[in-house]
Amino acid sequence: MSKRIASKYKINRRLGENLWGRPKSPVNVRDYRPGEHGQRRRKESDYGLQMSAKQKLKGYYGNISEKQFRRYYAEAVRRRGDTSENLIGILERRLDAVIYRMKFVPTVFAARQFVNHGHIKVNGKKINIASYLIQVGDVIEVKEKSREIPLVLDAVESAERDIPDYVSVDVKKRQGTFVRVPTLAEVPYPVVMEPNLVTEYYSR
Repeated sequence: MSKRIASKYKINRRLGENLWGRPKSPVNVRDYRPGEHGQRRRKESDYGLQMSAKQKLKGYYGNISEKQFRRYYAEAVRRRGDTSENLIGILERRLDAVIYRMKFVPTVFAARQFVNHGHIKVNGKKINIASYLIQVGDVIEVKEKSREIPLVLDAVESAERDIPDYVSVDVKKRQGTFVRVPTLAEVPYPVVMEPNLVTEYYSR
């Protein structure tokens, strides 16, 4: 797991939102930022709003590094179509994001660790790079020896999240197919994401 993650819930507190919609998040009780001046409410500037939108999107996907996130943005700009939609599409194609959507793991942080530890195959080949970009039609599966790990069993049985339509999953086989690249409207974010503000941030 990334050494950047001392506590994933600190991200929630800092942004003042329950990013992953989890019932145990402390932001459900204390919806203000940590620190001595955390409860002060101040009006954010346009730059502040853009920065928050970027931090929220980066944080949601396991606190991606700025360098990598900027690369994703550059790729989104390079592609034809709407840059905001392209950026979401790229992020949702990350292997750790895909197995999280397929409910093979309970959190995006667990997803990154699960991939790094070699528990996942893509089209029959072991892939241990969490940022590996999945293609439409790729078949993702949990390795046979890893299918009964408590982490996987708990995630599969959890009613906390639904599986979105852009992935197809065979729960018994612990196997799924990436059906299509989703639009922003299709991604089941628990909070409002504003990739258009991210685009504005990098376009300054």
